Amino acid sequence: MKVFRNSAMRDAKRKSRFSVFPLSPFPFSPITRVCRRLGLLLFITLSPFPFSPVAPCFAQGVVDKMVETVNAGVVPECRQICLITYSDLLWQLALQPNTSLDNPSSVDLNGALRLVTDQRLILQEAEKLPSIAPTAEEVKGARDEMVKMFPSPTEFYERLQRVGLTADKLDQILEQRVRIEKYLDFRFRNFVVITQKEIADYYKDVYVPRLRARAPGQIVPTLEEARNEIERTLTEGKIESDTDAFLDNARERAEIVVLNPV
Repeated sequence: MKVFRNSAMRDAKRKSRFSVFPLSPFPFSPITRVCRRLGLLLFITLSPFPFSPVAPCFAQGVVDKMVETVNAGVVPECRQICLITYSDLLWQLALQPNTSLDNPSSVDLNGALRLVTDQRLILQEAEKLPSIAPTAEEVKGARDEMVKMFPSPTEFYERLQRVGLTADKLDQILEQRVRIEKYLDFRFRNFVVITQKEIADYYKDVYVPRLRARAPGQIVPTLEEARNEIERTLTEGKIESDTDAFLDNARERAEIVVLNPV
């Protein structure tokens, strides 16, 4: 058993925290890019059933095991959201498009573990706000959008079956993901301020040069025409930065215990 406190995994977090993550089921959301980096929104894979058996197709006689705890001795009545199991990691991989499920490597599993750990840290804070509880309609919308991320519904549900993820469990996961997205929206987006100077500078220094490099000869939109798009881009950038700082702080304060290295 290995215990990480305060500066847990500090040297690895920047390199890998957001290196693998699925797309958000809410592509129109102002924090979609943040969620993608978190493997979050959606497409986080937080399991409400940490002891669910792993599908036998991965290996004969595979038994689920506890991999890590996150603030298990700190968060009152944290239930399963403090525990990460091998199934959680397989579910994270299964819900990521273009990710192989055949004999996941240690690199793949540890990438999933880092994502799920960050997701659990956010969820533990999100559950303190009952007002952001997802509705059944929001969960259904997340499910419908997630299915569209894969080549076909058949392939999507075959992946779930391979890792023992039932429809009910999927809805539980999506409920948690929507809750996390709403928490990030509430905590960060509402306080982002973009100045007119920032928009003008981005237009001159980034937007125009990038467009000309990608499409020489194309008519460049005016600043007014591009203003809304630039403001959304800058807003998402600030939310990313704020989320990074939040997770840095959360990890420094967290009690993370590795029970079984993967």
